[in-house]
Amino acid sequence: MKSLNARTTRAIVIAIAAGSLALTGCSSGSKDKAKDESKNQKDASSQSKPVAYGDAAASNGPAEAIPGAKNGGKITVYAQSDLTHMDPGQTYVSDAGQFGNLITRGLTNFQEDAKGNLTVVGDVATDSGKSSDGGKTWTYTLKDGIKDDQGNVITSKDVRHTIERQYSKVIFDGPTYVQTWLSGADYRKKLPDGPYKGKHLPDSVLSTPDDKTVVFHFDTARPDLPQALAMAGYGIVPEKRDTKEKYDKAPASLGPYKLADYKAGKSLTLVKNTNWDPKTDSVRHQYVDGYNFELTVAQDSQTKRLIADQGEAKTAIQFTDTVDPAQLQDVVTDPKVNKRTIKGYQPYVWQMTYNLDRMKDKKVRDAITYAIPSQRMVQADGGKYGGEIAGGLFAPTLPNFDPKFDPFGKLKKPNGDLAMAQKLIKEAGVKKGTKLTYAYSNTPRGQAQMVIIKDTLTKLGFDVQAKEIDRASFYEQIGKLKNPFDLYMTGWGQDWPSEGTVVTPVYDGDQVQDGGSNYSHIKDPQVDAGIKEALKLDPAAAKSKWAELHKRIVEEIDPAAPVYYSKSIQLFGSGIGGAKYSTESSYVDINDLFVK
Repeated sequence: MKSLNARTTRAIVIAIAAGSLALTGCSSGSKDKAKDESKNQKDASSQSKPVAYGDAAASNGPAEAIPGAKNGGKITVYAQSDLTHMDPGQTYVSDAGQFGNLITRGLTNFQEDAKGNLTVVGDVATDSGKSSDGGKTWTYTLKDGIKDDQGNVITSKDVRHTIERQYSKVIFDGPTYVQTWLSGADYRKKLPDGPYKGKHLPDSVLSTPDDKTVVFHFDTARPDLPQALAMAGYGIVPEKRDTKEKYDKAPASLGPYKLADYKAGKSLTLVKNTNWDPKTDSVRHQYVDGYNFELTVAQDSQTKRLIADQGEAKTAIQFTDTVDPAQLQDVVTDPKVNKRTIKGYQPYVWQMTYNLDRMKDKKVRDAITYAIPSQRMVQADGGKYGGEIAGGLFAPTLPNFDPKFDPFGKLKKPNGDLAMAQKLIKEAGVKKGTKLTYAYSNTPRGQAQMVIIKDTLTKLGFDVQAKEIDRASFYEQIGKLKNPFDLYMTGWGQDWPSEGTVVTPVYDGDQVQDGGSNYSHIKDPQVDAGIKEALKLDPAAAKSKWAELHKRIVEEIDPAAPVYYSKSIQLFGSGIGGAKYSTESSYVDINDLFVK
């Protein structure tokens, strides 16, 4: 999944440009002796455990009660900008995924225990799925009593419609696992108009023998299907309610809350969905009466309000934004404020992605990779509470993570190796003043990191053209094949604990398409063949193949420079109960909140 927080950022541009933002106090006094509670790679490794598949008993509602939870009250949600999407089919960015937890339901879902362990359970389905034919066939039976917010009963036709609309051009920004597994990399050609002109996938691919049954047919075993279907991007879109492109602004609800009011770019209001039945849902709660989203609250203002903890801020949360780095010491050194934080090691790897259609010389890419001052980039994102320097493109939250993998020596030279970079630039024959276009998000952190990158590239002799993009449409813009940018910072995290959910969507040549998540446009036959081979193996056998592919991608191709592994620290008001870090969402667990 793409991280919105890659674009949400933080910090003072002048301080960052000077490399002077420090996260440890430099004066004497008790505030400088705060305990270091930043997360480490041991915390990250706990997220690499295999996900269990739950049976019917685990899938029955209601969800386990949260100790001390109360009903009533409303929660204020602070966000810097509008949501990237509300249409489930377009959901592949962290803010939209978090929002989907409140209004969307899929065939399956991730159930999370108090320790962060994940189990896939049936959501609108009775269980996580029944496989047959060696894992090539998966059958789902729908629960009784599942309705949308208008009281329409959800049937297998709605599930089929949900999958088939992913084939149309209406959907361009969501996950592609299921449709690719069903119909191949060119899946859109199999049903170019989706279901909108009355055509459907053949029963040999996707069948609905009755109103309660859905059967997926694959040409090879797909053991990860229950996890893929648990993604917000495969949330059910009722056929009767689908308004194509307009659905992104007025979606139906199957979850505990529904959309009551939406003013684009300003505010959004959710109220209880009275047609949601807790007896059918083993994951979500409906403790609060609703959520009021304020979509124009800058990161520094969010932090100030939550530190002060007055008025509405007492029952407010940060959604997918984090603590402003410039105020971080005020948070972690004050015990009363610090106890209202959520800290976690996220699955995202921030990387400087190169557009290989424009940046074709590997020596130039390598030079920039060597030059990037990773430590300064981390400081711009909260220092030790915001991330740590990355050696590769696999996060510590993945199985088989190798902490020693660091081919560009970023751990030894955390502020970059400018001498090596300049040597490579000279060998490549790059003329001084060569233009490079760097795209960045219009957020405090994006702006702060832009200063760092522009300064670094200028030292290499480039004439840097910095192009600012609205945060809400950033990934959509860089996801265009013909985008006019040379390089851009992107953040990617595993969709579940498998290297395949990083390599396949981001580095597979089949994903070089408009709206695809292969932002570098890497199309390497050896990598593509290796992906196909690895996906046929069980996780243990695939371990060495994924490591081999990772090594080739980073060392021999360099489509993206590893910069840092992401962490999160969020604040919430003193009137919020049930707040904890979610392994599934990588932010506050939105499913368990209540007002004290």
